[in-house]
Amino acid sequence: MIVVLATIELNPGTREAFLAEFRKNLPAVRAERGCIEYFPAIDIGTNVQMQAATRDNIVTVIEKWESIAALEAHLIAPHMIAYRQAVKDYVKGASLQILEPAE
Repeated sequence: MIVVLATIELNPGTREAFLAEFRKNLPAVRAERGCIEYFPAIDIGTNVQMQAATRDNIVTVIEKWESIAALEAHLIAPHMIAYRQAVKDYVKGASLQILEPAE
């Protein structure tokens, strides 16, 4: 299994529109072969001292895939190509962290 943390930086004021498009694509992604878990998350403020400042223009996507091959297939799936086109005006930048459990 691999874990992916996708950090998506959005243009100011576009988070809700971005999330609406993201949610439309969720069923197709979750139905992909090798998808274990896939969901968007946004920062929340707390009183936890070690927490970094909240980021209003960031959506973090938490993903779990059976393998690198499953992730690679996901990245080129037709619904992902259409999704990236649908959100391109909202996205300022993105980065991936691809991890494996160390237990």
